[in-house]
Amino acid sequence: MDYDVKDIKLSTAGRLRIEWASNNMPVLKLIKKRFSKEKPLRGTRVVACLHVTTETGVLMDVLKTGGAEIRLCASNPLSTQDDVAASLVKDFKIATFSIKGEDTRTYYHHINSALDGKPTLTMDDGADIVSTIHQKREDLLSDILGGTEETTTGVIRLRAMQKDGKLHYPIIAVNDAQTKHLFDNRYGTGQSTIDGIIRATNTLIAGCAFVVCGYGWCGKGVAMRARGMGARVIVVEVDAIRALEATMDGYEVMPIGEAAEIGEIFLTVTGDISVIRKEHFTKMKDGAIVANSGHFNVEIDIPALEGLSKKKRTLRNFVEEYTLASGRRIYLLGEGRLINLASAEGHPASVMDMSFANQALSAEYIVKKHKELEHAVYSVPKHIDENIAKLKLDSMGIKIDTLTAKQEKYLSSWEEGT
Repeated sequence: MDYDVKDIKLSTAGRLRIEWASNNMPVLKLIKKRFSKEKPLRGTRVVACLHVTTETGVLMDVLKTGGAEIRLCASNPLSTQDDVAASLVKDFKIATFSIKGEDTRTYYHHINSALDGKPTLTMDDGADIVSTIHQKREDLLSDILGGTEETTTGVIRLRAMQKDGKLHYPIIAVNDAQTKHLFDNRYGTGQSTIDGIIRATNTLIAGCAFVVCGYGWCGKGVAMRARGMGARVIVVEVDAIRALEATMDGYEVMPIGEAAEIGEIFLTVTGDISVIRKEHFTKMKDGAIVANSGHFNVEIDIPALEGLSKKKRTLRNFVEEYTLASGRRIYLLGEGRLINLASAEGHPASVMDMSFANQALSAEYIVKKHKELEHAVYSVPKHIDENIAKLKLDSMGIKIDTLTAKQEKYLSSWEEGT
């Protein structure tokens, strides 16, 4: 079997960690049980470009149980858990191309190695697989039924492709599912980002000025958790409605130019480019910490920071110290990449349970319905979203009410008023 991982001998530790994650992913367990009987993905070739973590390991096992042939590569150079990658190869017999810390050349070599499997389904986190296929591997398009996209950044890229008439197969935006973005983005990113910052720096969150750039669902989660740990949270936004919402939620809201003078920890989570730039670095306090939890490291203008610096050194794992001409020091975490995966373990398994349930069921949906789909970006079908929520509640032992016949009739009629 073709693969490229750091050390296959790490597989034992990875297998145990995948097992631990599986214990906290009851929805995927139920899907796996059904997939093992029905084999809805039989005959499909799935190429997945995802963060190679324990939770992804569980998803890959479910897809393989459903009959899929899988090739997996990383969606970020620093997000791979090497023991998990080794276990996927040795214990699950899944072709995996992923090494933590791989350079850009190796990253794209791994993407192309995965694509050599000639996919019929793609599974993306950031749209690098789709982009590579459309720009450099167009020969693969004829076999592809459709794909899924996991994250906000990827959905933005794919909708831009659709708008330009450049998208040549249907994509289901898993990120748009309510059981994904309302929970994974908010609670998963919120907790794992704070975890990543603390693991990298061992800094005290309480009492610090914590600047969150972007108040989407991920930003809301980070702001919530930072405030919960005692930080003074400042929100930076360009969207008037989100800025107003942040204000109503009790946060300070101001432009990044003002926040740069106040903040002690800066976190970008916008999905856009150059959020923190040269003019902001020059205003920051000595010892300012800068990190990112958006999908790509372009949110922080790292070349500008390097241009301002007279010295650079690695102070701790995932902590680079940039000394400016003024003598002030700025600490960049995880090379500006996803800090929750660079220095920590990413989202907890219990929240990824819902996100990856959407992935598995969306893949099944594409296999069944691809002939009815246009070359466009689709939301996860509502019945899939609602079913995942019900399964999650059941796994938590939570029961809810159901509408009576009278209530259903009232909600579907217009005759009755006051």
